[in-house]
Amino acid sequence: MDYSQISESLFIGKTPRREDYPLLRALGVQLVINMRFERPPHPDLHPSPIRSLWLPAIDSPLFPIPIRLLRRGAASALAIMQSGGKVYTHCAAGVHRGVAMGAAILIAQGYLPEDAMRLIKECRPGADPYAWHIRRQILRFSRTWDPHPAS
Repeated sequence: MDYSQISESLFIGKTPRREDYPLLRALGVQLVINMRFERPPHPDLHPSPIRSLWLPAIDSPLFPIPIRLLRRGAASALAIMQSGGKVYTHCAAGVHRGVAMGAAILIAQGYLPEDAMRLIKECRPGADPYAWHIRRQILRFSRTWDPHPAS
């Protein structure tokens, strides 16, 4: 399984296969965020399946990742992490969309956008948070993220 640990509670990688779920469970992952437009998540067939969140996005400069998807994923990840769980975010190759979600989660945890992108690049050298269409959405997310939304 191609994945990288970014922080104590965040992993980014390629799309997990059905047979990868035992490893995710062993890592303590409680939420898998799938950013792929073209493929729904593989079901976890375990009696107590890992929760999954499918936020379909296209990896194209012509179709930016919607900020609402980054917000939804970050909020869901924070809820899991605050209770001690870990999160795995992915796209097809773990280079763009999953990376954007990972950066959004780090920003929601208090990282500055540049620090989030640098950490991801250091921990997952093949990641490209600096691709202009990905970086742009990470920066937009950071400007709009409100850690205390109105109830």
